[in-house]
Amino acid sequence: MKSILGIGNALTDILAVLPDDSLLAEFHLPKGSMQHVDVTTGDGIWQALKPLGVKYVAGGSAANTIACTAILGMPSGFIGKIGNDELGLLFKSDQEQYGVDTHLLTSEQHASGRSMVFVSGGNAERTFAVYLGAALDLVPEDLVPAWFEGYDYFHIEGYLVQNQDLVRRAVELARAAGCIISLDLASYNVVESNLAFLHDIVEKYVDITFANETEARAFTGQADPRAALDELSRISRTAIVKVGKNGSWLKRDDEVVFADPWPANPLDATGAGDSYAAGFLYADAQGLPLKLCGEIGSCIAAKVVEVIGTKIDIPRWRVAKQEIRELMASRNV
Repeated sequence: MKSILGIGNALTDILAVLPDDSLLAEFHLPKGSMQHVDVTTGDGIWQALKPLGVKYVAGGSAANTIACTAILGMPSGFIGKIGNDELGLLFKSDQEQYGVDTHLLTSEQHASGRSMVFVSGGNAERTFAVYLGAALDLVPEDLVPAWFEGYDYFHIEGYLVQNQDLVRRAVELARAAGCIISLDLASYNVVESNLAFLHDIVEKYVDITFANETEARAFTGQADPRAALDELSRISRTAIVKVGKNGSWLKRDDEVVFADPWPANPLDATGAGDSYAAGFLYADAQGLPLKLCGEIGSCIAAKVVEVIGTKIDIPRWRVAKQEIRELMASRNV
């Protein structure tokens, strides 16, 4: 089985389901966006969420993806930075229980990062307020070339572009190690704020690019997902544009396919994109056809939206693995 290494912000998700949008307005958080906040604002949001009932889950986009690939059976590693605190220990133990080989450095200056996740009722749309904390202390000089050796894939989250030098150094080391590089564009406002840099990185280093509709529009200027797919594929050999509950478009070279959505009873969309990426990369690592890669991505994403947070429970993992086996058998692979 081919292996994968990820790098990203090591965060603990603090999730709460909102009765309405009043808290979003109070903290000036555009619905569906990802906003960085300082420690004071972060603490204020945390305190405001507690009366709603919160759930703590080790998260971070790339870390979620890597945890899923490990569960699916890929040898998986992760690079990140945590604080010397309880949330940091929670993150580390969570990764290791799934069999992830962690390269987690410890910051002495800042507390572990956390992501406050507001889940809107009805459509399960997510809004993020992120205090990066120790995650922001990960710098290019921390990266050890030997960490990248022996891995077949390298996955990076778009949220990491708050440190462009770190991203550039990471993809340089991954390319030198011979990795296939994948990037999840993360959030439309991250794309808008770092458009020129992301275009440069994708064009020079990235082999597989994941985007949802709003991220694809921000990256390409094309409102239509199919048109955005074509534009994205001009600079990324494999391009994926996810259209939420409607499925996903995929293009590799001249091949264009559509992967249907997987049946689900959505409760919380947090982690859907991360899980889709894991399913796709797991399938791609086995050399499966492009459409099947998308369908396996959809299968994993469908399981995570049925739970609060980013961690699929054991019964759903059993179902997912069985469904993947049946899907592969039906395609004679």
